[in-house]
Amino acid sequence: MTIRFWRRALAAAALLALAGCGSGDEQEVRQWMDEVQKQARVAVPPLSEPKTFIPFAYASRELIDPFSANKLLSELAKAAKAQGGGLKPDLERRKEALESFPLDTLKMVGTIQKAGVHYALLQMDRAVYQVRAGQYVGQNFGRVTKVGDDALEIREVVQDAVGDWVERMTKLELQESKESKK
Repeated sequence: MTIRFWRRALAAAALLALAGCGSGDEQEVRQWMDEVQKQARVAVPPLSEPKTFIPFAYASRELIDPFSANKLLSELAKAAKAQGGGLKPDLERRKEALESFPLDTLKMVGTIQKAGVHYALLQMDRAVYQVRAGQYVGQNFGRVTKVGDDALEIREVVQDAVGDWVERMTKLELQESKESKK
């Protein structure tokens, strides 16, 4: 039994396997498909008529532009008159020194007490200012309402999205120095 014998035997087996894949069954399948295709009837309903489009006539010249800035300003003015004043900051009073700085740039570095009055020590850059209740700080008409040992409470008067003046409470907390953490 040589290698040639095994090669020939393997080649003969392969040819027999391929001969089994003949086209005998294929002819039957094709006849069946042709019969089914002749019997099948496709029913597609007809498409309906499209609706007629009637364009809308927009008379824009006769109406006020809803996106006009002038209309918005006039409506805000009417609303302000209807409100009858309400909460407003005093724009006529003289500004104090710490009102020119935003609150986020001020740091509370301590408190002191003089003649029974509590003062907060606020640092701006390298300068330290004394502030007591009733004084103004920050750029939003902030007035100090309470000086505590660890925080300074401020009532600010700011405008909301509609333009009305509203109160907002803010705290400036005591900033611990690096030396006290050691």
